[in-house]
Amino acid sequence: MNAGDRREEIIQRVRAQGEMSVETLSETLGVTASTIRRDLARLTDSGDLARTYGGVIAVPAEAESTLDERSHEAPEIKRALGAWCAQQVPAGSHVLLDAGSTTAQIARALRETTPLSVVSTGLTSLQQMTGAEGIEFTLLGGRYRSISQGFIGPITEVGLEKFTFDFAFLGADAVTAEDGVCEATAEQVRLKEFMSRRATHVFVVAHSAKLGQRPFHAWADLGNGWTLVTDEAAEAEQITAFESRGIRVVTVDDMGKAHD
Repeated sequence: MNAGDRREEIIQRVRAQGEMSVETLSETLGVTASTIRRDLARLTDSGDLARTYGGVIAVPAEAESTLDERSHEAPEIKRALGAWCAQQVPAGSHVLLDAGSTTAQIARALRETTPLSVVSTGLTSLQQMTGAEGIEFTLLGGRYRSISQGFIGPITEVGLEKFTFDFAFLGADAVTAEDGVCEATAEQVRLKEFMSRRATHVFVVAHSAKLGQRPFHAWADLGNGWTLVTDEAAEAEQITAFESRGIRVVTVDDMGKAHD
């Protein structure tokens, strides 16, 4: 394998995995670590990949939307999804909310459920719950991503280790039955997997336009036993694909009523 073919192979492998270390690439491709480092220097200079400590991550195939942009996408559907999710939470529960525009609508609807303990990685949930009586709110710190107005990274993960939850509500850039939850970076999907392991009931809440899409190359495998909450525009074939893998699917109409 010549250098050009090897670099193309590196790009394809990293895109498939989301993130790979120098050592793993060296062992996989049968070349020295110094050769891999030179390859990665070329690939990061060209913008094909991005370096991390000890390795490399995939560059998103398309630009990640800002939270402000996402908040203007299907706002009525997101409010309906948020209303249904909030109805599943009885008073006295411990709830984990992901960062994002859809989970912000869940936070908004949860203001009426008290008492309640809520932990979130997103500033939007904090904004929605400011001033709500009877709700104990904890915002997890970490490395701040301004594009999503949320926190990620090892500090966030350490904070999560201190809690368990009755319910976790996760957002997504896309969702497929085969690979799970898609996000722009490997660090984000690592956090989602960690969040899913801390809760008894896990819900992924996503607009139907996100089903079956693959905008990025980082994926969170949540296993089975979680619930996908989407709107009634989801196609029957899409729903069947999830259900065949043991994933419950709930479709919600524009009034916040569920069909499953």
